[in-house]
Amino acid sequence: MRKQFVNTVESQLRNDKRIVLLLGDIGVFGFRNAFKEFSDRVFNIGILEPATVSLASGLAKTGLIPIIHTIAPFLIERSFEQIKIDFGYQCLGGNFIGVGASYDYASLGCTHHCPADIGLLQNIPGMEIVVPGTGVEFDALFKESYDDGHPTYFRLSERENSVSQAVKFGKANVLKKGSLATVVAVGPVLEGVLAATEDLDVGLLYYTTVAPFDYATLCGNLTNPAKVLLIEPFYSGSLASEIYMSTKLKPLILDSIGVPREFLTHYGHAEDHDSAVGLTAKNIRERLEGLINA
Repeated sequence: MRKQFVNTVESQLRNDKRIVLLLGDIGVFGFRNAFKEFSDRVFNIGILEPATVSLASGLAKTGLIPIIHTIAPFLIERSFEQIKIDFGYQCLGGNFIGVGASYDYASLGCTHHCPADIGLLQNIPGMEIVVPGTGVEFDALFKESYDDGHPTYFRLSERENSVSQAVKFGKANVLKKGSLATVVAVGPVLEGVLAATEDLDVGLLYYTTVAPFDYATLCGNLTNPAKVLLIEPFYSGSLASEIYMSTKLKPLILDSIGVPREFLTHYGHAEDHDSAVGLTAKNIRERLEGLINA
């Protein structure tokens, strides 16, 4: 996704002179050509994330479109107040593009984990949240929404699905219909979900925009009674309220697989954490069968 991110932003820098790119000492090498070609609109601010967000809001006030990029825990958790007040409260548009969310940087430990980003940003009115599953999906979603006047967070992953879907901002993809349960998969978890559900009579919805949430598509694809398995690559249950709101007060049985709400203190690779927390095709299958039989 990172390579596509660079290509997409460089393309948009050429097409839209309102765009200004601010880096937090991350992605500097990747954007080395952009620094030369757009020297008046590409800046490495350094490890000053809250100040960078505030600077970006000032640029937005003048009619420019800022893109702020660095590692997720520093972009979102460290700078949350600035995003909330300088962008959310001021009703300004801007693009926050993070990498390394959840435990993509597993080898660097908890200081570089960020599974709480979605839950935090859901509390900012007007905040848009995008979780693409591939670089191609990011390209489509970014170009569709980068200048819509809202603060928008793009959650890039170090891993991606092998096949891109024809995604649209604010809309869920119905990949499969079924009668026994409904599975909601978010962004880069889709690969394992497809493997777990391929021979089961279940519906499968794929979300890349989680705010604003597409309630209508989920509501139209619920079983009776409603049984939903939510698989999300961040803190488990972050989208539970959206699932409940989609049911329109119908009875609901909801199970959720995601990152547990605890510090993951082991090191290694992201795949090691997947196995430990249950974000594998095998575990998804077992949980889904349990939900169907509930």
